[in-house]
Amino acid sequence: MPTAASCASNAERNHPCRALPCSPAKIVTNVHSLNADLHCHSTVSDGTLSPEQVAQRAKDHGVALWSLTDHDEVAGQHRAAAAARAIGLDYVAGVEISVTFAGQTIHIVGLGIDPDDTTLRDGLASTRHGRSRRAQAIGESLAAVGIEGALEGAQALADNPEMVTRTHFARWLVATGVCRDTHEVFRKYLVRGKPGYVAQQWATLRDAVHWITGAGGLAVIAHPGRYRVSANEEWALLEQFKAHGGRALEVQTASHGDAEVAKYGALAREHGLLASRGSDFHSPGESRIELGALPTLPGGLTPVWSELQSRIGRAA
Repeated sequence: MPTAASCASNAERNHPCRALPCSPAKIVTNVHSLNADLHCHSTVSDGTLSPEQVAQRAKDHGVALWSLTDHDEVAGQHRAAAAARAIGLDYVAGVEISVTFAGQTIHIVGLGIDPDDTTLRDGLASTRHGRSRRAQAIGESLAAVGIEGALEGAQALADNPEMVTRTHFARWLVATGVCRDTHEVFRKYLVRGKPGYVAQQWATLRDAVHWITGAGGLAVIAHPGRYRVSANEEWALLEQFKAHGGRALEVQTASHGDAEVAKYGALAREHGLLASRGSDFHSPGESRIELGALPTLPGGLTPVWSELQSRIGRAA
C-alpha cells in the first residue's frame, strides 16, 4: 500500500493510489460510506449529457468515486477520465454490456477496464452492429401501427449513430406527443408484447465477463431486480456469472427499493460477491435518482471499490 507521502508526490502523474484515501485505517473505516456512483450514462450511449457534463454533475452532487458506464461503448472513457482529473474527482473506467440470458436482456457492468483493450473493443463493436439492426426493426414495428418516422427521429436524437437505443425512440415518442413521458412509453411501447418490441440476441454471459476480465476489470451484474426471471433462473445467472469470473452484484441502484436492496445484499453475501452501487443516471429530466443520491450500502457487504484502488485513474 503506498504511503500518504508517496501519493502526494505522484498526484501530478495521476497515480492510481490517489483514488482512495492512502491511510489503510481510513479506507477500512470509511469504505461503506464512500459516495461511489459506478453506473451512469452520457451522450456516447443513451444519456443526454456529455461525459464532461456528467463528470461535473457527479462532482457537484458529492460523488467521491465515479465511473461512466455507457452501453456497449468505451468511446467516452478518455474524455470522462480527463474531465474527472481536471476537477479532482476520482475515476474508474467502465462500460455496460448487453447480454442475452434465459431469453432476455441482462446488463453486465465492467469496472476498472482498460478501454483500449482490443478484444473488449472488438466485442463491443459487434454488439453495436446488432443495435443498428434492431433499431431498423423497431422503426418498422412502430410504422406498422401507424407511427411513422420513428427510426429517423431516434437517429436524430443519438449523438452516436451506432448507439440508437430504445431510450432514443422513447424520447422521440415523447417529443412528438405520442406519450406524455418516457415512463408511459415503456408501458405502451418497446417492451415485450407491445408495438416496437424487437427481441435481440446480444453477447453471451461468458463473452461479456471474459471481455471485462481480459481488459483487467471487474464484472458486475447491473440492477438485478429489474429482470423478469424465475428463482431458478436467477440462481443460475449468479452461479454461471461467478463461474465465468464475475465478481460483484449491484445492490444499491435507482430501480431497487428497500426490499430489493435487502434481497440482493443477502444474495451477494451468499454467493461471495462484492457489492456495487450506481444511480444508472441518464438525464436530469428522466432518471429516477440523481447522481450521488443513493443511500449507502448495507453493512456486512464488501464494496466493489475495495478492490478497485489499483484501477483508479485508468483511461487517463
